[in-house]
Amino acid sequence: MAERAKTGAGDRAGHPLVVIPARMASTRLPGKPLADICGAPMIVQVWRRAIEAEVGRVVVAAAEAEIAEAVRAAGGEAVLTDPDLPSGSDRAWQAVSEVDPEGRHTVILNVQGDLPTLDPALIRRAYEALIRPGADISTLAAEISDEEERTNPNVVKVVTSFGESRLARALYFTRATAPWGDGPLYHHIGLYGYRREALARFVALPPSPLEQREKLEQLRALEAGMAIEVALVDTVPLGVDTPADLEKARTALSGRPAR
Repeated sequence: MAERAKTGAGDRAGHPLVVIPARMASTRLPGKPLADICGAPMIVQVWRRAIEAEVGRVVVAAAEAEIAEAVRAAGGEAVLTDPDLPSGSDRAWQAVSEVDPEGRHTVILNVQGDLPTLDPALIRRAYEALIRPGADISTLAAEISDEEERTNPNVVKVVTSFGESRLARALYFTRATAPWGDGPLYHHIGLYGYRREALARFVALPPSPLEQREKLEQLRALEAGMAIEVALVDTVPLGVDTPADLEKARTALSGRPAR
């Protein structure tokens, strides 16, 4: 903590900006950004985790006014984005363009708005991976320990090979069980860092063939020749997609001190 306080958010390479895209539409849990978790809307809990990361400025990219109002009521910064945007990446870029038209923030960290129990250290890890030479984008992965996840198409795998540094370049992302043979498989975690110019380029590209086939947006970047640096972490954060997930999040945060 003392070291982070000494360097300060404003001194970090690229003057990072954390963006949290959020929208009310959800087929399995409608209105989930405003779902109460231990006395605060879920989007506020996510915003708190991003603030606790101490990486830099945090902005919620809200598709609806009620999300923005909840964040502002908690003391946070929010910007309204077009509700018809096709993805969180597009929402993040619109927010960046709105709050920083001068381009002062050259590193963008995109944190999903349904991760209320996220360990703030994971945001810092994505930032550290991004500032390595040659990286356009960064993301996270954890080794799969549950045998069922190895064949579950809802668990996205990143194909790469980690060394002692626990950092590696992504070769591919897939819903299939890959790579073949003995050895670890890695569960992809959808938290991203972007060089600002890489995010601008990414959202301007049309959906790619492999992206459309696998239904995985990050393949668009790989097909366009962009370098994605992957940091290996120890745990997969809980994404809240169902009422059962919401109860798990409430239980997990019930012991945290009130703020």
